[in-house]
This record gives sequence, C-alpha cells and structure tokens, in this order.
Amino acid sequence: MILKRDYYEVLGVNKNATDDEIKSAFRKLAKQYHPDLHKGADKEEAEAKFKQINEAYEVLSDKEKRAKYDQFGHAAFDPAAGAGGYGGYSTGGFGDYSDIFDSIFGGGFGGFRGARQQTRNGPVRGNDLKYNLTLTFEEAAFGTKKEILVPREENCPECGGTGAKPGSTPTKCSACGGTGQVRVQQNTMFGSFSTVRTCEACNGTGKIISDPCTHCKGRGRMNKSNRINVTIPAGINNGQTLTMRGEGEAGIRGGANGDLYIGINVRPHKLFSRKGYDLYLDINIPMTTAALGGEIQVPTLKGSVKYNVPQGTQPGTTFRLKEQGVQKLNAAGKGDLFVRVNVQIPKRLNEEQRGLLEKLAEAMGDRTTNTPKPMKRTIIEKMKDKFSQDDR
Repeated sequence: MILKRDYYEVLGVNKNATDDEIKSAFRKLAKQYHPDLHKGADKEEAEAKFKQINEAYEVLSDKEKRAKYDQFGHAAFDPAAGAGGYGGYSTGGFGDYSDIFDSIFGGGFGGFRGARQQTRNGPVRGNDLKYNLTLTFEEAAFGTKKEILVPREENCPECGGTGAKPGSTPTKCSACGGTGQVRVQQNTMFGSFSTVRTCEACNGTGKIISDPCTHCKGRGRMNKSNRINVTIPAGINNGQTLTMRGEGEAGIRGGANGDLYIGINVRPHKLFSRKGYDLYLDINIPMTTAALGGEIQVPTLKGSVKYNVPQGTQPGTTFRLKEQGVQKLNAAGKGDLFVRVNVQIPKRLNEEQRGLLEKLAEAMGDRTTNTPKPMKRTIIEKMKDKFSQDDR
C-alpha cells in the first residue's frame, strides 16, 4: 500500500486555508516544479512532485471534494476503500495534470503533452450525415424502396481532391516541413515554453497549392446533391435508424467516406395503432350481435377478414387474430392483431323495437327498465279523435 502525503501538507497550507491561499500556494509550487523547467534527472523528480501538487490542488480547490477529504481523508477517493460509500465519487486516477496548470495560467504548455499530439496532414474520415425520412404506416409495415436526395461534400472530380490544377502537384509546406504543425516558443512569467499549433501557412494540410484547381477553386471538395436508393425493410418502426455505410461525406486525403444515417418517421394510421409488431384496433358491433353472436368483417392491413363473434360478448372484450400484425424486422413471422369490441347501444327506438326489448326484459326478469309515460296529446290530435267519433 502506498502512503500518500496529506494534501494540505503537499501545498504547504493549513486546514483552514482560504481558496485564494490554496490557489496562491499551487501557483508558486507549480512554477517551481513544472517539468518543462527542469532537465535530466531533475525533470523526473520534478514531474513526480508536480503530479502530487496537481492532485492535491484538484481536491482542495473543489468544495465538495475538499469536504469529503476533510471527513474521510484519502479513503474518500480510494475505490478499494469503498469510495461508493462516500457519495459515489471516484477519481479513476487524476487527469492529465497539465490540464489544471493550463486552466490556471492560460495554456501554452503544449510541450508537456506533445507526445499525444498527432499530425493533421494524414487521411481524415469524412463526416457522417443524418437524413430524416417519413413513411406511411403501410410502407413501414410492408417495406418499400425510396429514392432520396442527399446534399454532401465530395472530392472534386477534376483534381481528385488534391485542390491542385490537373497536371500540377502540391508542394511540401516549408513552414512546417509537411507536418501541418509548427512548434512556437512562448515566453511567460515562468520561463520559456514551447507549444504546438496548426500551421497557418498550409492550414494544417502540410502542402502548398501554387496552381489551384479552377473547378473547385483549390478546395479539393465540392457540394453536390446525390440521389440514393434506399431499401426500407418490412417491419421497421418509428424512431429507428438505417445505416448506409460510405454514403456520408467524402474523406480527406484518402480517408474513408463517412456514413449516412436515415432516421425513420412513420405517419399514424387512421384505424390501427402499433406496439412492436402487434396492431391494435377498436371496432363497433351492434348489441344484438354481441348478445346473439354472429359474423363480422374485421379490417386488416391487407383487407378485411371474417370473424365469428361469440354470443354474450361484453363491451371492451378483446379478440386476438394471430399473424395479422406487422412482419418482424429481418426475421420470420408476424405480430398479431388485437381487436377491442365496442358494443353499440341504439339511442332511439321505434315502438316495435321498444316493445320487443320490453318483452325481452320481462322474460329475463329485468325489473329495472322504465315503462315510458304516455305522452300528452296535442289539441290537433284530440280534434282528430273527436271528428272520427262523429263520423261513426
């Protein structure tokens, strides 16, 4: 087990130190032990101390981390000691300690991270593109073919993406030696430091075009709208994405093309709703059919099918029609169709219909039905009856 020094001791401050005192102590020690200020064997020792100083400052400069450290010490950030029990904080190893140094002093100390810098004049993969495609409910269920128009950047057909006029060749940038980057000396209050920057002469390409292509004006790339045929598989659903490899923007300097991501939007259907590969439908049936049973026509995506409703079907009953749903995506089989029954109750009845229902209610012992009160007769109806009696 490696014993760590107390963070307050590392920075040379007491436990009651203010934020400004902690920051001032860090600045002083960072200047003293920054690795770029040391050479040979001293540099290795300075690097170790600088890392320790940076680690202490990262904790003590953060109020939440400092409070945990004051309560639990180094165990607050030690996964082996059960760091999850101290609020779930885990450093996972403190980050690149030059990052904090840069945030305090304004950057420019690129030499300390130079090993991670990469040249920028190599092949670069093209950008990925996103296209939103709207389908009808049926197109998503059965699959279809679509032609879409996608604007994207492609390599110039005249110069092949070099940016140079056909027959001419770009030359190596003399400012950066073809690397696309230049190292700049920077003088600060802490001494002289080197930083790596993108070469402004060639914009990081490492090449100078003296005779640019007239077709693309030296860019090497052009905007073009391309017609792309897309096969939509049966069963695709709203919110899913199709990927077309290599159909994104062209790569730079021989880099691979990006990809095209097609986001699927499906319009709702006027009858059906969809959950996964299953379809759901509400259907109205007469109360007589619900009571006596009978054959009905049920709409599906491929047309109507017959279904025998059993007698005594209650409102809200759901029937399942197997294999009448949506084709499963890239797999065998289909979902099912779930049909929920709404029993229609007539709002108006003629005398014959009412009489029949009253007889049914009486036969079933239903005493809750209301017998309608005789309607008041109008004066005209009474006069008609009077004249009828006189004629007799």
